[in-house]
Amino acid sequence: MELRQLSDLSDADLDEVYAAPSLPWLRVNMISTVDGAATGPDGRSGGINNEADKRVFDTLRRLCDAIVVGAGTARDEGYREASKPLVVLSRRGQVPDRLRDATPGSVLMATCAGAELLDETRALLGAEHVLVLGQQRVDLGRLKQTLAERGLTHLLGEGGPHLLRDLLAEGVTDELDWTVVPRLLAGEHARITSGPPVDVPLRLGSVLEADGTLLGRWYV
Repeated sequence: MELRQLSDLSDADLDEVYAAPSLPWLRVNMISTVDGAATGPDGRSGGINNEADKRVFDTLRRLCDAIVVGAGTARDEGYREASKPLVVLSRRGQVPDRLRDATPGSVLMATCAGAELLDETRALLGAEHVLVLGQQRVDLGRLKQTLAERGLTHLLGEGGPHLLRDLLAEGVTDELDWTVVPRLLAGEHARITSGPPVDVPLRLGSVLEADGTLLGRWYV
């Protein structure tokens, strides 16, 4: 497979490289160092990203209908209202602080019937923006289907590692977009997946390179 240079591609070229083969489609975008650290010394993925990763990140956000993210990642990474709807997953039904004053409809909460903060979140976001999908945990297959029924058929997952693991385990993920930055950190850092073991084969779709950074597109 040809290794293409990111600098040779226009924004229109990138849109073509990362076009969804079919709909509905759920891709997850993650980043790590060469030795597998998914966060930098500051405990955030933003501590290891670079210009090349940011360019593909912007492309994926431009192409998607909605962004799917775990509540913990949204809190840790300081998520704010985005240009596309944010779908936040939380078993407790807790809206991250920086999203509590978001424009109505710009944040959806995916949670479960047993969520302790369900009533509060319905009052905060509006009941129509709170998706109750399961009793004690969020049914990720139903989440994908429910969002598609709302016209959100091209989904971009942005982690964290527990959510990626669960999406893979439940067979919901169609694609992994994984940036490997040319750094070694050692120490105790999260990986791009976390949780009980899963064994999911991947098929390489494309690889881009930019000053040692590798940006791979893998089909599940």
